[in-house]
Amino acid sequence: MNGEPLERIVIEPEGPAQASLVWLHGLGADGHDFEPLIPELGIVEGGVRVILPHAPVRPVTINGGMRMRGWYDIRLPDLTRAVDEAGILDSMARVEALVAAEQAAGIPAARILLAGFSQGGAIALQLALERAEPLGGVLALSTYLPLPQRLEPGRVQTATPVFQAHGSEDTIVPPALAEQGVARLRALGVAVEFHRYRMAHAVCPDEIADIRGWIARHLAAD
Repeated sequence: MNGEPLERIVIEPEGPAQASLVWLHGLGADGHDFEPLIPELGIVEGGVRVILPHAPVRPVTINGGMRMRGWYDIRLPDLTRAVDEAGILDSMARVEALVAAEQAAGIPAARILLAGFSQGGAIALQLALERAEPLGGVLALSTYLPLPQRLEPGRVQTATPVFQAHGSEDTIVPPALAEQGVARLRALGVAVEFHRYRMAHAVCPDEIADIRGWIARHLAAD
């Protein structure tokens, strides 16, 4: 990839932004995917700027090399094998540039949230945990920890709270894989709030309600 800035949708509050939420979509979607969800969270009215970036277009091996928006390549159904580490790190750097831009615009890191679904959640989670400076929180939805070997004692950000959610009937990202990551993070001292929902690889109303409450609590706590 060429490292160009990510195209994105930006939803601004009426007044000056007091916090920011960067939300990353899943494989084959784009920033519009979760745009209809934002009003349900009631955060823009509370002064939160929402940024919905579009992943770069790339060939995806598991889909026959078809070009689509994706944060990294998926080569095998087993997400722990033949991992596209270079693609993951490239996307992490691009999303970090969005976070840095928010900080440059006057939003403290403690008022910046990262969120993502599936592939997007993997990028959000890995980035938040590798940052030297903690963020206000990360929401990792129907996802997993893509590069667990990079997170060791002393090399993981334990001050960023994590909301992780997964469907019990998910056949794309196995629930067991998500739970393995949660166990690893908790062993490293990361505060993970893990939710299970009766759903497939998707989001559901109960999850949305829990996300709304979690965001409200964590932004109010700053």
